[in-house]
Amino acid sequence: MREALAAREVSAVYRLLRKHGVSQRQIAAMTGQSQSEVSEILKGRQVMAYDVLTRIADGLGVPRGYMGLAYDETTAIRVVGASDGRQAEEDESVKRRRFLAHAAQVTMGAAVFGPESGTWSEAPARTPAPGRIGTTDVRQVEAATRALRALDYQYGGGFCRDAVVAQLSWGQQMLDSSAADPVKQRLFTAIADLHSLAGWTSFDTGLMDSARGHFAQALDLAKQGGDHHLVANVLYRMGRVYLHQDAANDALKLFQLGQIAAQESGSELAVAVLCANEAWAYAMMGNEEQSVKLLGRCKDEFARADLAKAESWVKFFNETDVYAMTGTVHTVLAMKNPEHTKYAIPALSRAVDAYTDDMARSKAFMLSALATNHLLEGDIDHGVKIGSKAIECAESIKSARVKDRMRPLQAEAERRSNNPDARDLADRLKIFYAA
Repeated sequence: MREALAAREVSAVYRLLRKHGVSQRQIAAMTGQSQSEVSEILKGRQVMAYDVLTRIADGLGVPRGYMGLAYDETTAIRVVGASDGRQAEEDESVKRRRFLAHAAQVTMGAAVFGPESGTWSEAPARTPAPGRIGTTDVRQVEAATRALRALDYQYGGGFCRDAVVAQLSWGQQMLDSSAADPVKQRLFTAIADLHSLAGWTSFDTGLMDSARGHFAQALDLAKQGGDHHLVANVLYRMGRVYLHQDAANDALKLFQLGQIAAQESGSELAVAVLCANEAWAYAMMGNEEQSVKLLGRCKDEFARADLAKAESWVKFFNETDVYAMTGTVHTVLAMKNPEHTKYAIPALSRAVDAYTDDMARSKAFMLSALATNHLLEGDIDHGVKIGSKAIECAESIKSARVKDRMRPLQAEAERRSNNPDARDLADRLKIFYAA
């Protein structure tokens, strides 16, 4: 049970309870879920939302720490304000729509998808702050954000999220300090970027509501700082959250809003990033033509971009990432049409060869996708070999997202369980998920 709780495998937790005589009705009553929800979880539906996980832990009398939920209510109130009780009960699709309305208001200046989305959080608890800040203070926030982002890339959001939140607690209250206008504007952008990183690390550890709140605040601050580049960045990242939740249509809308901000910023590289992710969304929606078209535009915009003068947030997107996104999009398309493996495999191979140890999470993503394509193509030996490398790479990363992105590999390995090597890979993946 402790292993299942640590892995947040709620299906396994419920199955163990059932095995020992606890009925579905009792589980539902304790956790505040409907019996149909409990039934779906028993059948394998994953639980990712932080508020649902905490409700399950509290309902079952399980210390939250057993499930790695150290970000408790006290910390949540101190850092991002008291939670909105209504929001916690909303359906995920409603939450997505509210964020989309907020994003549209920030980007377009009009509530094109509905009324005002509401207050995202109350003011954080205050700690002693400098009465007046200067450029040096802002540079310290920027330097801390760069260092923490590097840790996220290499080790995953679970490794550094608490540090990001702690730094944000300090940086946020600097907004009330006095400063010259240029310093204040730069501070808005710096804290927006830190909120964006807090959102990304929250997403990487499965705390979706927390991610949404941080990204919403990042949008507001980036807008106040007049930073179109950062607005595009935040919309891109929140779109990725929705892609991860299989909400491709909502993700596409955010990417399209981000495209507007990217074009206003005049950055070809930012436009390239948004085009690549729009291609991914279209691929998930089964629109092969639009996917391929947008990949082509991504490559064209990237070829025109001045990489030396690129904004800090978008510098990660280099030639390697163009190959990675190309391979990712064609992998999604290959799930329905295996012909796309001939495009996915070369692109993913180039990305895997280029990623260094400081990009371990991205490398794990690409190894998993590459292995999946080889299995789809029928090259089981090669697929198993690369799949094993993907597991070895992923084992060093604290990221719920890595495990989720490796699900297709597990599914393809299990489909070929008549092959002993594929069966061994599937077994290794089960051990990896249970760890």
